[in-house]
This record gives sequence, structure tokens and C-alpha cells, in this order.
Amino acid sequence: MKFTVRGALWLLVYLFFILAPLVALLFGTLPRPRDFWTEFSAAIGYAGLAIMGLQVGLTARFRFVTDPWGEDVIYHFHRRMSLFATALVIAHPVILFVAFPGMLWLLNPIEAPNVARWASLSTYALIALVVMSLWRVQLRLRYEIWHATHIILAVVAIGAGIIHMIGWGFYLGDPWKRALWIGLSAFWMLLIIYVRLIKPLFILRRPYRVVENRTERGDSWTLVMKPDGHQGFRFTPGQFAWLTVWSTPFKITGHPFSFSSSAEAPQGHVEITIRNLGDFTSRIGGVKVGEKVYLDGPYGAFTIGNPADMHVLVAGGVGITPMMSMLRTLADRGDKRPVILLYGSSDWESITFREELEALEKRLELKVVHVLAQPGADWKGEKGYIDAELFRRHVPQPYAEHEYFICGPDPMMDAIEKTLGELQVPTSKYHSERYSFV
Repeated sequence: MKFTVRGALWLLVYLFFILAPLVALLFGTLPRPRDFWTEFSAAIGYAGLAIMGLQVGLTARFRFVTDPWGEDVIYHFHRRMSLFATALVIAHPVILFVAFPGMLWLLNPIEAPNVARWASLSTYALIALVVMSLWRVQLRLRYEIWHATHIILAVVAIGAGIIHMIGWGFYLGDPWKRALWIGLSAFWMLLIIYVRLIKPLFILRRPYRVVENRTERGDSWTLVMKPDGHQGFRFTPGQFAWLTVWSTPFKITGHPFSFSSSAEAPQGHVEITIRNLGDFTSRIGGVKVGEKVYLDGPYGAFTIGNPADMHVLVAGGVGITPMMSMLRTLADRGDKRPVILLYGSSDWESITFREELEALEKRLELKVVHVLAQPGADWKGEKGYIDAELFRRHVPQPYAEHEYFICGPDPMMDAIEKTLGELQVPTSKYHSERYSFV
């Protein structure tokens, strides 16, 4: 209940910061009335700008904001609201141009007044930001380059939009209204300063040292880290952190990875297992013992703890990482509740943690079901992909009494969530972790 109330509270705060500045424009000295379409266009323009500014706060990683929802939910909400804000911002001039075609001359950067140029710059930057986010893979943009460009375009879009709004000033005749929007704009800028300067400064003072870089099956490595000069932090199994290697926390780009170690390990001891998926991850094998790294965490609501009669873990590929943290933690706690792990892999040799899972079956009431997409000729186990029929073969009824955790490639997770729906498992009973923060 605590998380539900907190989540609802923050949703109300979010709506307040969007709607309150708009409602304030209706009080005090009002300008001369205009036609409906002009007023409607102005209203959605103000709303779009307010939403754009608040997007900075959504990605600031304030733990008291992210804890009720989970970091991945916040980022997906950020993405949806960004698309909504973009639609509002684009609709603002389109409505005016359709209603008053004579205003199209404002698109001419040579003849248009400066206030219109700032509006154009804000809109073009926002469109570029959305296009690069939606089609990053198709455009073959490295994550690091996309992230840096994303931040620059966001600052340009918001800054230019603010200049346009204040420069036009139709509804900002009263000094207090102008001060309200200038103060709101300053608040957005302070959020950026906090995210890019103040928070990294705190992380810089709490480094970690790599004490082991262990090679795992499946072209993966486990970084074993301990705090350097501080006590570190505690985490719950299934959570993750943003990792920075070969640089400082002031670097624009960090990378999110789940903890694979037990939450019952000595405080500060942290392990993260990373599979080679290209770009940054392909270099993890080269991290040397003694290397200084930085962790921003823990984050995430993808954690065990509910009093279900059974945990059903569904992992695909590197999605086994948070599941290992859960299993190791349960084993260290002596938890005897039954656990089923449905683990999809390419082939027998690429199963990360294969030997340790066999050992954990002896320490826990654990049943591991390997599902191979490319099995050898002598493989007698499950083949293909995890689907509803496989669930029916290995998960006992009633399905709705168990707690489900799903992590892996998006297509697999989509299929599993659909399967659980077919099995009439309530959405409150299953949890998904998606690391798509683009």
C-alpha cells in the first residue's frame, strides 16, 4: 500500500506542475480575447513546454520518486510523455497554419522575427530528438553518441521554447506570471545542473575497485567490486546500478546493469555480470583488477519479497543476471519456498552460470528448466522457446498463486506476459525488467 500511495502522490505532483502554470495564466490581467483556434493552439503549446521541462526531472534518478514505480517504468513513462509533448508542440503551429495560412511566412528563417525563429529551433530540435530515439538502431547510432546528442537536443528544445514563450509574452503581461514561468524554467535548469554536476560529485567521492574480473559462459564477464574508502550500499535482489568505467561520473553516459551477487554478501561487496552485446559491453573483458569504477544505485522495483507460495523466474540470455541475485540471496537466507527457473538459452555451452545453477538446486527447493533454441542432437530437454505449453508442463496450478519475474529480450518478455494473461495470472503477480532506457 505504501508504494501505491507514494506513486499516486507523485503522479498528482507531476500533474500539478503541468496544469498549475496553465491555470495561473487565466488569472490577473487578461489579454484581449482571440478566436478559439488561436487560444487552443496557445494552450497546447504551453502544455507541451511544461511537459518537456518536467522530463528532466523524470530522468534525474531521485530515488524517492523512482522507488514506488521502478526505474524502467519511469523511463517508459518518460518516453511516452516525450512523444505526447512532441505532438502538442508540433500541433501548436500546425493549428495556426491551417486556420491562418497567411502565417506560413513565419517558417522563413530569413524574414521571420526572432521570436518565431526560436519557436522553429525548439520544434526542430524536439523532432530530431524523437527521431533519433525511436530509430537509433536503424540509424546505427552508438548508445554513447545518442545519449550525448539526446541531452544537447533536449536542452536546446526546452531553452528555445522558453525564449519563444517569454518573447511572445501574450499571456505574460503581469509581472507575477512572467516570474512564475521564469522561475519554473530556472527550476528545470537547476535539475539539469543537479543531474550533470552535483550528483556526479557525490558519486566521485564513493568509488569502487575491481577485485576480480571473472570469465563466465555465454561470452560474459562478472566484475567483482568493493567500495574504496567508504562502506558502500545495500541492495535488494533484482535491483541494478548505472556503471561507469574508464571515466568519471561526470561522463554523460552511464550503463545500467543488474547485480548478480547475493544481497546477503558483506556490505559493499557487489558483482555485476555483463554479456558481450557489442559496443561498451564488448570491452568489459579488458577491465583490469584494481581499476577504479563508479556505481550509481541501487535502483529498481524488480525485487522479491512478497509472500507468494512459489517464485517462478523466467530468464532469457543475460536476463539470468537479476535471477542469480535472487537465487543466491534465497540460498544465503535459507529460504525453503519452491522456486522454478525457466531459462532460455541458445545452446548448452552458452548457458551462463550453468554449473552454479546445478549447485543451487541442492541448496534450494529449486527446479531449473533449460530451454535451448539450438540444441544438440543428443539434447533431451525442452527445445525452442518458452511458451504457454511449456508453462503448463512445468508450473503447477493454480498459476495465480505464484509470483513471476521475467527478464530477457523484449520479444520473449512480450510473449511471456501474453502467456500469463492467457493463464489468467493477475498483472499484480508478475514483474518485468526491461533495460531499454532509450
